[in-house]
Amino acid sequence: MIEIPTPVVGSLSPSRAADFKTCPLMYRFRVIDRLAQQPNSAATRGTLVHSVLERLFDLPAVARTPDAARALLLPQWDELRTALPELDALFDDPAQLAAWLASARDLIDTYFTLEDPSRVQPAEREQLVEVMLEDGLVLRGIIDRLDVAATGEIRVVDYKTGASPHEAFEGRALFQMKFYALVVWRLRGVVPRQLRLMYLGDRDTLTYTPDEEELVRFERNLRALWAAIELARVTRDFRPNPGRPCDWCDYRALCPAWGGTPPPYPEPESESDSPTLPSR
Repeated sequence: MIEIPTPVVGSLSPSRAADFKTCPLMYRFRVIDRLAQQPNSAATRGTLVHSVLERLFDLPAVARTPDAARALLLPQWDELRTALPELDALFDDPAQLAAWLASARDLIDTYFTLEDPSRVQPAEREQLVEVMLEDGLVLRGIIDRLDVAATGEIRVVDYKTGASPHEAFEGRALFQMKFYALVVWRLRGVVPRQLRLMYLGDRDTLTYTPDEEELVRFERNLRALWAAIELARVTRDFRPNPGRPCDWCDYRALCPAWGGTPPPYPEPESESDSPTLPSR
């Protein structure tokens, strides 16, 4: 009997899911209109620090020292600038760049106060993961680090270069990690033993232990979210949701909530959500 493959109905990443939950119009601008986002120093610093921490684990365990991590900073910055020359425009003068690099170096030093990398051997780093659910919805994202113990227990680790959230916003912070936990479970058949968020901005760590029942509920929530996105696509009704995130939104000038006018709805509309790096 020939099996007919399940058709892909769409794809969702934790970043784009969070976009729609925060503001449907922002989701439209990023996913459907595919409007460019301006680089900023905070997000770029996050990308740089993640790159250094990824490369740190290329070294032998005994060589994973603070000095070794600091030595990776400039080469990784040069590599990032080569890939994205527009990043040079972020800094007005050498002094500003030096201060920014020093702030990135401080975050790397903070990492060593939260964990001893010589005692860790990641199974995966900056790993693109992707799984299709039974209804054809594809979940994808990039996991900062996946640790697998000799006993088979899995830990999902995510580095955050900002400060830890207020208790009232922990649920939002854990959304991304639960998303990854669900994908890992569906791919490997093992519910991660621990989700760990490491906040380098204030030397804090948030850990969470999911269970299978919780991930089943979370999967239902993602399906409901995708249904809401599909309804917005069909009706072309992506409404703005004014709030604090507007203060740093790249698209504020185009938002009707702030007197702007969105561009004409593109034809044909985009069919899927492109994978993106998680916000740092």
